[in-house]
Amino acid sequence: MTLDVLMGARPLWAVLVSILAAFLILASRNKPNLREFWTIAAAVLKIGIVYSMLPAILQGETLSCRPLILSPGIELFFRVDAAGMLFAALASALWLLTSVFSIGYMRSLHEEHQTGYYASFALCLSATMGIAFAGNLLTFFIFFEMLTLATYPLVVHERNEEALKAGRQYLTYTLISGQMTLVGIVLVYLTAGQGNFIPGGFMGGTADGPVLAVIFLLLLAGPAVKAGMMPFHGWLPAAMVAPTPVSALLHAVAVVKAGCFGVLRIIGYVFDPGLLLEIGAAKPLALLSGITIVFASLIALTRPNLKQRLAYSTIGQLSYIVLGAALGTSSALIGSFFHLIAHGIMKITLFFTAGAIYTKTHDLDIRKLSGLGLTMPLTFMAYTFCALGIAGMPLAAGFISKWNLLLGASESGQWGYAVILIISGLLACGYLLPVAYSAFRGERDPDMSHIEGEPNLWTLMPLLITSIAALVLGIFPDAIGHFYSLARIAAENILTGTY
Repeated sequence: MTLDVLMGARPLWAVLVSILAAFLILASRNKPNLREFWTIAAAVLKIGIVYSMLPAILQGETLSCRPLILSPGIELFFRVDAAGMLFAALASALWLLTSVFSIGYMRSLHEEHQTGYYASFALCLSATMGIAFAGNLLTFFIFFEMLTLATYPLVVHERNEEALKAGRQYLTYTLISGQMTLVGIVLVYLTAGQGNFIPGGFMGGTADGPVLAVIFLLLLAGPAVKAGMMPFHGWLPAAMVAPTPVSALLHAVAVVKAGCFGVLRIIGYVFDPGLLLEIGAAKPLALLSGITIVFASLIALTRPNLKQRLAYSTIGQLSYIVLGAALGTSSALIGSFFHLIAHGIMKITLFFTAGAIYTKTHDLDIRKLSGLGLTMPLTFMAYTFCALGIAGMPLAAGFISKWNLLLGASESGQWGYAVILIISGLLACGYLLPVAYSAFRGERDPDMSHIEGEPNLWTLMPLLITSIAALVLGIFPDAIGHFYSLARIAAENILTGTY
């Protein structure tokens, strides 16, 4: 096999490397150190493969390969563009950090079923790469459903009744909505005669407006449910019964991010923002996003468990991405794409801190965390900074994305959504910052008087790295992974209809 063939197949290798790792992990179930070595080695190799494609994408090129062609138009098709590179670069980098965090978390708590955990985690990352690099709707759907099935063992990891109930709820929501998306994909192929992702979309003029609206709703069903949009969000808080690294995976690396990415793909590469306005779909989608942002934030205020509070925060925050796509202006699209990055890094930090706290306290009742900031200062400083970033504070990555979304609302003349974004920031302060305040200024709960010191380094280092990344990206948004440039290129591709 020549070097050119190997290099051309890099999108496929990015998918396959963690599938291979899953088999190696399963084969090493009786050798924990070797099992964890395969996890870390595969994560490092995946980063190397993904980031080796970055220079070409920044120069305006695309990379593609077709490893399986069943018949004309029915093929496994990978194509790497700016949007896919953005998502893949985030997921691959965070997989490595989540794997390191998982080792510290799982060992600290002496968790059972660790081999299945690491193997399922690897399969989730393969599915995520497949979604990121999918060049057509069929390939996207295959890996979208693979992600659902690979995540299920992680949701039910504890194997108790609560976990099994959450798993059933997760499958009910995601599999039913996924089948609706499949129907939409079939209708796309019947209507347009093809399903390859094209910047600016390809559905315009293929059918009457009402027919296109129905197809859009069907296509959106699966991604919208995975993105946790109300009223289809119920599976996400329930899934918080899973271990904290799984929660980090669901919220920052794979599942809900895959849903948001799917929304962006459908709006920008199957339809287009202008077509959504013509068929009357843009305004209802923006309105549903705004409602989700406000109500999820209000519910977060009432949740006494830290992970549950973070779960509802995610539901609201990810609707920022959908809102930007629905607004469809240049700044709004840039804000949506960059918020994939900003929210992913900040929210994974918050879940890492929740996991770090749990390894020390075995409790995430917010009322019992008072005073712990003095004995776990690094953990709670990371939490505080990223909580402010989620609220949109300058110098954090969240400010960059939210500023662009505010500009997008201004460009579209829809100032009401700018008000919603500002209110959401204030509500985020209300449900996140009291935890930090009581941690540093409150009195120690008597039940926590024995807690001393930070968690182990395996657990502590990833959350420090991601919090520093949130700071760096807030000041220099292109400093890591050229994420802002990728967001800008992706937005330009959609609006100009060219790669």
